[in-house]
Amino acid sequence: MKFNYKLQRLCGAYYGNPTTVDAYGGSGKGTGSNVLFTSDGDTLLSSVSNRVQVLDLKTHAVRTLPVEARSNIKCMALSPNDTLLLVVDVQSYAMIINFVRGVVLHRFKFKRKVRCAVFSPCGQYIAVTQGKHIQVWFAPNHMRKEFSPLILHRTYTGQSNDTIHIEWSSDSSVIVACSRDGTARIWSTHTTRDYLPVTLSGHKTPVVGAYFAYSQDHSRIDSCYTVSQDGALVTWKPDYGDKVSGASKEDIDLPPAENDFEAQMDDAVDFFTGGGKAPLAKAFSALDDTKSQAHQLVGCAWKHDSRHYFNQNGATIMAATYNPKSQLLALGFSTGVFGIYEMPSVANIHTLSIGSSQRIQSCVLNDSGEWLALGCPTSQQLLVWEWRSETYVLKQRGHAYGMRCMAYSPDGVVVCTGGEDGKIKLWNASSGFCYVTMEQSHQAPVTSVCFAKPSVVLSASLDGTVRAHDLNRYRTFRTLTTPTPVQFLSLAVDPSGEIVTAGSMDPFHIYAWNLQTGKLLDIYTGHSGPVCSLDFQSSGGTLASASWDGTVKLWDLYKGNVPTESLQHTSDVVCVAYRPDGKEVCSGTIGGLLSFWDVENAKLKYEIDGRRDIAGGRKMNDRQTADNNASSRYFTSVCYSADGSCILAGGNSKYVCIYEISQQILLKKFQVTFNRSLDGVLDELNSKKLTDFGPVDDHADSEDETTYNAIRLPGAKRGDDGSRSSKVEVLTRQVAFSSTGREWAAVSGEGLHVYSLDEDMIFDPISLTENITPAAVESKLVNGDYALALQMALHLNEFALVRQVLEDTPFASIAHVVRSTSPVHLERLMQFLAKIMDSSPHLEFYLEWGLQILTTHGIHMDKNRTSLMRAFRAMHKIVQTRHDELKTICNQNRYNLDFIACQARLVKSLQDQKVDKEEEEAPNKRLKIST
Repeated sequence: MKFNYKLQRLCGAYYGNPTTVDAYGGSGKGTGSNVLFTSDGDTLLSSVSNRVQVLDLKTHAVRTLPVEARSNIKCMALSPNDTLLLVVDVQSYAMIINFVRGVVLHRFKFKRKVRCAVFSPCGQYIAVTQGKHIQVWFAPNHMRKEFSPLILHRTYTGQSNDTIHIEWSSDSSVIVACSRDGTARIWSTHTTRDYLPVTLSGHKTPVVGAYFAYSQDHSRIDSCYTVSQDGALVTWKPDYGDKVSGASKEDIDLPPAENDFEAQMDDAVDFFTGGGKAPLAKAFSALDDTKSQAHQLVGCAWKHDSRHYFNQNGATIMAATYNPKSQLLALGFSTGVFGIYEMPSVANIHTLSIGSSQRIQSCVLNDSGEWLALGCPTSQQLLVWEWRSETYVLKQRGHAYGMRCMAYSPDGVVVCTGGEDGKIKLWNASSGFCYVTMEQSHQAPVTSVCFAKPSVVLSASLDGTVRAHDLNRYRTFRTLTTPTPVQFLSLAVDPSGEIVTAGSMDPFHIYAWNLQTGKLLDIYTGHSGPVCSLDFQSSGGTLASASWDGTVKLWDLYKGNVPTESLQHTSDVVCVAYRPDGKEVCSGTIGGLLSFWDVENAKLKYEIDGRRDIAGGRKMNDRQTADNNASSRYFTSVCYSADGSCILAGGNSKYVCIYEISQQILLKKFQVTFNRSLDGVLDELNSKKLTDFGPVDDHADSEDETTYNAIRLPGAKRGDDGSRSSKVEVLTRQVAFSSTGREWAAVSGEGLHVYSLDEDMIFDPISLTENITPAAVESKLVNGDYALALQMALHLNEFALVRQVLEDTPFASIAHVVRSTSPVHLERLMQFLAKIMDSSPHLEFYLEWGLQILTTHGIHMDKNRTSLMRAFRAMHKIVQTRHDELKTICNQNRYNLDFIACQARLVKSLQDQKVDKEEEEAPNKRLKIST
């Protein structure tokens, strides 16, 4: 078994920071950074906690960049050529990331709080807000060698309150920034003679956005739009006069005279500051070829042109974006309403709502202006709206108050999750997107979910019900209840999918139902504590139950309600799991011990003390250090691997451990997150923030969250409703292996972490000799020795080489090649087939390979099913996925296929009639010729 697992994606959250709760246990007023489109407009970047999600809107897939910020991300900026990504967290720590490779190039610490960062259109500069100031830095460039990737170019001042937004002109020569003081200020990037910074003041509330509009040829700035929180839009226009239009081209192109001292001074300033010619000036007209937009603004007076108001029943504008190409302005309001307006007429194209009280924190239009992305941090919702067709391109939302439990489907295609909001969500394991949400599932948090069949999922909740959901019709078809109200903590279903069992908190009973009829079969008593975990044996009707009374009981459901065995522990048991073959059971206690029991003899085989393995992390309110506080760390969820040789364990810790059972050794340890915004990530706290009364709380960021409709208390001097938020502790609620064994998932406070094998790091040759080379494999293919070529390619274990051999093998020779394949290579061959079928259009060809493998080696595979289980499940998963895709396409084009078939029959009948007519006319022609 290989263990080079790496985080592939973070499901369950696509925008915002799901890491704060208020004093009453509810979700806090979450925050979020800006969202970004790439230059082609097909990929969306969104931040979740301290990670960056990359959503491909064309292929409908999501991946998570393999880098983490120190804490929650505050803002992001992407270079125009999509190579560099700047990420700044809430503590002003920045990372410069190679976006293509996902590698951190440099880390940097800004001295003040950063609210916005933007790359210049030319890609040479980065503008960053620094409190009341703006700093412009030289962007890293791979074409030049430099000691430091970030070099400060200039600092701009002049605003009396914090700057919250920055916008560049199209040629990167002018910067406009808006502030909380209700003004917008315009500077030039370089020193430009006689240019004076301009302040545009015409708003009563903070300005959330300022944008430039250009002339038709984009040669100069035509106007500037400023938008404030109270819904006011002001249009400003520069008064150029006749200083450019009245000048002739000959006058502009003439070199300065020898005695023209002022002209020589202008050229000298431009030469030493780099402000003479903008990088994008090639696109300008011949008249303004030597003048940047900053030079044209010299001496211009900005005048108020028009004013418009967006009235949305007292709602404030939280986010704004403008696309100069399509001249569209999009606004997001605090009530969940967003509007799209055509400029400069300010004609309303759309005004829609995404939900009541859904505060829109960020919005952005892609380069073509067709898609609008919206981010709502309170509900952790991310949407992409196509305004022309009035449809959602993307609509993803996580669980409202966090995720609590999860389960893989038997084929590994679907992941089911249950949340604190009582909802059930279904996720596609390959794409990472949620495609179904059972809205009215439960009235209380869901505590456990499991699959009875690939199309039936069961969920247990604290509301005292167990519900069965049909995944074909996406509805609840059975609700299982008890004679008296209880709260369920655990759930299990037998291998046949007919008997459902659930353990309750109080009374300490186990209830069993028949899923077909919905009737309560029996109530199993014997525990003296809450039943927190249940698991069925894979072969037989034995049920294992774990309880806080310190016992694990084994029940034979077909022989009565008396436990056959009772396994005693020294402390409370919190988790239990059967080995896939059903001959061993593992249990975990609050003492940090993992106990392995022989089911047949009810004897203890091994014990693993994992307290030291998962120890680490000191909470803000802990009075003990992390090394002395290992007693609170223990495993709450365990899961066996497909072959039963290893076990995956996670619990009240930031670590997830994989153990080898027979040797009782720790194979690998994963830390689910390094986010310092969570509690329990750091092993040592900063001593200067510790006092005799506890740590100094520097987590509350009330300056940003004065929630813009904050309750104004009588006599209060500031808008503070008195609410406080606290950090969420980092822990793992549940872990589970996929049926294919190539990935595993863990549920934490941030969402569902999915770890998969890193294909680039796998090289596992078998029986490799000097004679086995890629050239030898190709020579065998040329000679037609396909069986030996396949065997040599499997020895080299190179994906491209194996795929070449498989596709070069003729269809008629597949059976012969499979018969020549050794049983030792079957698992590897099936894994390669599953991987190739995922992207290959040759379905019938590879299905023939699978059929011949089952026909030829079926008996051997049945006897060794345990060792081949991962390969079986991988093949079943991909075949089921391609079957569903083909079935969907055929169903959607049913009438087209019927038309094509009828058309083919009609053409054939016409051809047959034509042939019959020719045969009838042939004798008459011969008679005429003879006569």
